[in-house]
Amino acid sequence: MKGVLVDSNIILDIFLNDLKWADWSESKLEEYSVQTSLYINSIIYSEISIVFELIEDLESAISRAGFQILEIPKEALFLAGKAYVKYKRRKGVKSTPLPDFFIGAQAAVLDIKLLTRDVSRYQSYFPTVKLITP
Repeated sequence: MKGVLVDSNIILDIFLNDLKWADWSESKLEEYSVQTSLYINSIIYSEISIVFELIEDLESAISRAGFQILEIPKEALFLAGKAYVKYKRRKGVKSTPLPDFFIGAQAAVLDIKLLTRDVSRYQSYFPTVKLITP
């Protein structure tokens, strides 16, 4: 599978017109949209929903942006759990797996790039994922 999984921070940069990051995020989306498919998953969908009052508006924005929604495969869910165990052993404080674990695991299992501004957690727990970062 080819494509780029787009983290919610990139999409929110644009939807919220972030003064520092919107231009960079938009240019990266434009660059990769002409080369390959752009994907989000249900976790990212949920995270970006915060800026919309109606699901129809979110659906329209996703469609206009050209994102395709990928289901998270069982292998990625399993890997996310393993990454969470590693996190807890390193004295992580969260009591449930973090959204980034699901996102990173999916990119790792599907062997697709991840467009994000969050580098450290992905590099630490999913070192095989090819990151597109600032």
